Amino acid sequence: MSALFTENNTQQAIMTLNEAIAARHSVRQYREKAIEDDIINRLNEEIALCNQEGGLHIQLVTNEPHAFTGGMVKYGKFSGVRNYLAMIGPKGADEAIGYYGERLVLLAQTLGLNSCWVGLSVGKEPDRYTIDPGEKMHCVIAFGYGANQGVQHPMRPMERFVKSTTPMPDWFRRGMEAALLAPTAVHQQRFEFELVDDHTVAAQARFSLVGWAKLDLGIVKYNFETAAGKENFKWQEA
Repeated sequence: MSALFTENNTQQAIMTLNEAIAARHSVRQYREKAIEDDIINRLNEEIALCNQEGGLHIQLVTNEPHAFTGGMVKYGKFSGVRNYLAMIGPKGADEAIGYYGERLVLLAQTLGLNSCWVGLSVGKEPDRYTIDPGEKMHCVIAFGYGANQGVQHPMRPMERFVKSTTPMPDWFRRGMEAALLAPTAVHQQRFEFELVDDHTVAAQARFSLVGWAKLDLGIVKYNFETAAGKENFKWQEA
């Protein structure tokens, strides 16, 4: 297990991941630089933990130069992509895919890598990943050493995403700031948070014509939880 996530390094993990939340932007162009074995090993360790906790089947694909050569991916202006996470899991596991995918994205950022969530179809070389019965490929996450660091998307007023009328405690505001920095499909940000009581938070996806709202909700919940601190609140049961 990565030292970033051990109990003895909780404060270090929170600080490092908060920095990653602020630094991470979507990157579509990558350099032809191989990812070091120790970084690959750390990612695989965390993938195993995410799969165990979330009941998922996320798989790491490296040195695959043909996956991002199809027409739809070219339309997204991707280039140089040779590595990606195949975000595979049971049908209906969209929120878990978003939550654990963002956990991996932020870890990758702390390791010096860039990334981009991709909802488009990718090609597949034989035996690069496996989809078992009852599972689906929800999306992929491209990653590697970016040709640039990406650009921050425009920030919208926090009040648009908060249902509560009571004053926001500092931890809640920190969580919301991180949630607003989270990547969402076409920057739609179709989510809403509510401070139910002093230590309970509800989060839900709003209707979206684009789709991906449940997956996006998982992403923003991970960002919120990381910045707010698990010790300060609990999620309201659905």
